[in-house]
Amino acid sequence: MHVVISYDIADDKRRTKLHKILKSYGQWMQYSMFECNLTETQYAKLRLRLSKLIKPEQDSLRFYFLCACCQAKVERIGGETVRDETIFFA
Repeated sequence: MHVVISYDIADDKRRTKLHKILKSYGQWMQYSMFECNLTETQYAKLRLRLSKLIKPEQDSLRFYFLCACCQAKVERIGGETVRDETIFFA
């Protein structure tokens, strides 16, 4: 499944930890956004790890799931080059 994950984390230390976790699952695309290609098991593990880390009263995480049709409609102008186009959408 292709997931775009955005976050707004109030604390610098928690934000750094969250960024490191997400970096091991996908590609950092913008300051608070990652693109990930995950299995259902990977998504479940990632969601559990992140939910243990954040403080819901202060922080926010959003998961946007993209179907294959929607992936084909993503347009990029500038920014970081996608590492592997077979994994991440272009």
